[in-house]
Amino acid sequence: MTDDDIFRAGPIHIVGAGDFGREVLDALFASGREPGDLVLLDDHVGASEIHGVPVCRPDDVAGGRYVIAVADPAARERLHQRMRGNGGRPTTVIHPLATLAHDVEPENGVIVLAGALVSASVRLGAHCQVHDNASIGTGSVLHEFTTLLPGANVAAGVTLQRSVTIGGNTSVPSGPRLNEGTVVTSDQVKGAPAR
Repeated sequence: MTDDDIFRAGPIHIVGAGDFGREVLDALFASGREPGDLVLLDDHVGASEIHGVPVCRPDDVAGGRYVIAVADPAARERLHQRMRGNGGRPTTVIHPLATLAHDVEPENGVIVLAGALVSASVRLGAHCQVHDNASIGTGSVLHEFTTLLPGANVAAGVTLQRSVTIGGNTSVPSGPRLNEGTVVTSDQVKGAPAR
């Protein structure tokens, strides 16, 4: 599919109209999308439009491409199931100011924001989020629904299991495997232990 085909494939639905949804809008605008190419979806509609993009409820649409702009992995997974149940198909959003090594092939639903650096041989599982200025070292593996918040740094050779969250400006040294649902903040690990 060419870029022209992508533009003609109908609107991209951004699920989540909060702060992160606006960051995803910025990435899409920077990629050349126009407000008419986009629809924000949120159960708690507070405005009819944001930056010229209409805001609707998720159940008001059926089918089409979507990306989940919610940082919490559990909420993101629930919303993904809901959108799939409505006939949607996930798409990927990569800000043009993000850097991905030539061999990185993000799976469906991945979001990578401006300033992010994804090194060689990194695997980005479905619905992962790499927020602005986060970095991932060579050969690391991020499983489905993993979140790297702004400025997070994952060194080389790290495995993050499903639904792991790495907090803003937090570093994970080379080698560990963080189990499903682990939350790493600047000074502590919560949930399933890291190995």
